[in-house]
Amino acid sequence: MDIETPISGVPGRLPVSGQLHRNVRLLTWFNFFLDFVPYAPIEIIYFSEITGSYALGLSIFSVVTISSSLFEVPTGIFSDRIGRKRTMLLGSICKILAVVFYALGGSFLVLAMGALCEGIGRAFFSGNNDALLYDSLADRHQESLFPTYLGKTSSMFQMGLAFAALLGGFVASYSFKWVFWIAVIPQTICAVISLFFVEPERHRRESTNVFAHLREALRHFGANGKLRLLTIVSAVRNGVGETMWQFEPVFISMFWPTWALGIVRFFSNIFAAGGFWYAGGIIKRFTALRVLVTNLLFNRIVGIVAFGFPTVLSPALLTVASVFYGLGMTAQGTLLQREFTDHQRATLGSLNAFIGSLFFAVFAFLFGFIADRIGATHSLLLGEFILLPLFWVFWRIFQHDRRRKSAMTGVGDGVR
Repeated sequence: MDIETPISGVPGRLPVSGQLHRNVRLLTWFNFFLDFVPYAPIEIIYFSEITGSYALGLSIFSVVTISSSLFEVPTGIFSDRIGRKRTMLLGSICKILAVVFYALGGSFLVLAMGALCEGIGRAFFSGNNDALLYDSLADRHQESLFPTYLGKTSSMFQMGLAFAALLGGFVASYSFKWVFWIAVIPQTICAVISLFFVEPERHRRESTNVFAHLREALRHFGANGKLRLLTIVSAVRNGVGETMWQFEPVFISMFWPTWALGIVRFFSNIFAAGGFWYAGGIIKRFTALRVLVTNLLFNRIVGIVAFGFPTVLSPALLTVASVFYGLGMTAQGTLLQREFTDHQRATLGSLNAFIGSLFFAVFAFLFGFIADRIGATHSLLLGEFILLPLFWVFWRIFQHDRRRKSAMTGVGDGVR
């Protein structure tokens, strides 16, 4: 799948050969294979069967995020100092080890070892990969196209998940363990692809003291009010939303058979991929903040209906909400990248992910604890209401942008 976009300011013309940075094309396929994880539709069911409860099953995801949070900032600084390419390779190796431990299974301890490796791998990727994309576009003076390319490359995550879900649903009807062993193959392909990335020129010019680098990043975070508000949105959306997404197969399995779980996730991921693919143009027309607010509103309505009035049609209804997932995540990433500084892009991204990981780690275990007592449906409905206060945070962001625009002319959607 090749990604091409009209040259900025020249409608209808496509980039000439070589104009699009090689890293963008490689990142497209890297993202596809990174999320080609056939076990995604049955992961929580597999973990819960081994550990004996929803709380312990979801706590495996908590281990992922705790380990990720512990390594978020160090790996962000690592990326800014020694390179995006090497960081991606190390992350790929960690993901391979994670899947192997999951496949071995057998006990909470073995699963936790896999979760530890996955968390470290996520930490290597979290601030690094978006920074790689942004820096690669900056090499060609194409920073303004970041939302478009972020959406298009991110759509490949969903494409990988979609086709992997079909495979996983079929194989899971025979053996859960084989679903995990098959997943080792695409993670190995990611490690190979990472060897062919080129270090962006913008990054190669950077060299600073580690502690001074982190201190400056924290100072920027503390001084930027909009960045702090966006971090709250990111942490709550990702923490609550990711927990609910991982737990949804339990709810779906109440109405549909195991083999159909892959079909549900296939359509969810395909719809999400479409959202990512067209996000750049939609954000350009309506602004990133408005797209993000619409995403939150639409998904809450769908979720409250699906979980508040559960029927055999609820799983199908949940797939519709995935269209706005791609739009919302691209909008969120765009808003955050605009607030980051160039030479601390990965570090600030890791700080943001660090806060989100801590929130998820705590919330996922509590969610599982509650689900063991009140059931899957009521827990998921509660999660929908927990997300409603974010509308107040969005109102604060709108107020912040209004004040910024009144002080600076020619600024739109919070761009400095």
